[in-house]
Amino acid sequence: MKILSPAISQLARMRSWRIEAWMQNPIASQREVLQDLVTSAQYTEFGRKYQFSSLFSTREFKQAIPIHEYEDLKPYIQRMMEGEQNILWNTPIYWFAKSSGTTSEKSKFIPVSKESLEDCHYKAAKDVLTLYYNFNPNSDILTGKGLVIGGSHMVHQLNEEIHYGDLSAVLLQNSPMWGHWVRTPELGIALMDEWESKIKMLAETTIKENVTSISGVPTWTIVLLRRILEITGKKNISEVWPNLELYMHGGVSFTPYKEQFHHLIGKKIHYLESYNASEGFFAAQDSPNEEGMLLFVDHGIFMEFMPAEEYGKPNPQTVGLSKVIKGRNYAMVISTNGGLWRYMLGDTIQFTSLLPFRVIVSGRLKHFINAFGEELIVDNTDKAIAVASNKTGAVVNDYTAAPVYFSEAGNGAHEWLIEFEKLPENMDQFVCELDHALQDTNSDYEAKRYKDMALRKPIVHISPRGMFSNWLKSKGKLGGQHKVPRLCNERKYLEEILSFQE
Repeated sequence: MKILSPAISQLARMRSWRIEAWMQNPIASQREVLQDLVTSAQYTEFGRKYQFSSLFSTREFKQAIPIHEYEDLKPYIQRMMEGEQNILWNTPIYWFAKSSGTTSEKSKFIPVSKESLEDCHYKAAKDVLTLYYNFNPNSDILTGKGLVIGGSHMVHQLNEEIHYGDLSAVLLQNSPMWGHWVRTPELGIALMDEWESKIKMLAETTIKENVTSISGVPTWTIVLLRRILEITGKKNISEVWPNLELYMHGGVSFTPYKEQFHHLIGKKIHYLESYNASEGFFAAQDSPNEEGMLLFVDHGIFMEFMPAEEYGKPNPQTVGLSKVIKGRNYAMVISTNGGLWRYMLGDTIQFTSLLPFRVIVSGRLKHFINAFGEELIVDNTDKAIAVASNKTGAVVNDYTAAPVYFSEAGNGAHEWLIEFEKLPENMDQFVCELDHALQDTNSDYEAKRYKDMALRKPIVHISPRGMFSNWLKSKGKLGGQHKVPRLCNERKYLEEILSFQE
């Protein structure tokens, strides 16, 4: 493998010109992607219904096809899962990625075509490697193994041809042979379904490997790293894996977890964020020195951007890349080479750069607090938690927040439940710093806090260790990509979680 690394590094550099081409011509690349999608699917049932063969511009495409949420496409997908083909996409669909989102009680099944595997997920993974080599040309990352901490890898068979599983399971089952050479753990452990046993097996087997990179959701990665330190008795992870050089994260903001990783790993490594979901691989950080992730505009996904305030309107409007504005909150609307058409993803993003186009994930369309006109989003609260933690010496594992409505007893407030890895030196100071940071980050929140006229100071509860995990476990969502909702405009989740301490 040591001999192989320079060769792969050279191959990665040879791919750079392709990336540079779509980075420099993103709007033209997106136009070509849409043309390819419409042309490929014009004779499908969906394509005939919306007359794809007569759509010759982005404007015509948007006028012809309404924006869809999952429930709108579900009847088509259900038939595909029963074996019907040529419904939403023109090549056979044999795989579905099961995605429950963050909090939904019902599962979504996202069709995964050969094209979405090869031209989106795997192509994007190669591009991430190329981008990494571009700013770290002397990397030895491929002299060792990549530890992948996915979700449940159990694959389920619906009939002779149709299978479904978590995205990580679908990717593993269809990955090329070289993918198995550079990944750990072995497939038998990766396919384990029961998360608590899986963490134990992951820890016991991977400590013997030369791990050079880790990828996974921060919360469960921390759980694994702690277990490894317990087993080995080492002070930090760099004593277990001295050649570790990269942690790839996604799914939730890394901001509240950064200090914990520095402490656990014990040396300086690279941290890169990716934006990868069941529906597609959308973006990844192309440089550790740049804010935001490079938008992947040439990977079989046509993207539209719906201003967040359009959500819920009868005919919500979207814009293309040529009209997006930095710092504005947009909902992603995608059309994919897996057969999703003008599909509302549910995430909200903000652009940090317009050439090249870079984005951050700012939250979820349905994960916000706007009970009093404060329009608080997850990006605001993640940053405020980080500021309050830094100023009070706290380390936060997880949190959720919801509104306290007006009553005869007083005006409104935000009620927080926070699980600390390390308690703040002064809890009252933490609450004050959190409040001030929210005001600095969000002018609408600041206005509502003026003289406590609409909003009082936040109400903060300290969560017992493990309460969030117990709640997720009760939902059958312990491990992998499942996570606690940061914000909710109603009190359902907060009260459910609080009930676990009774």
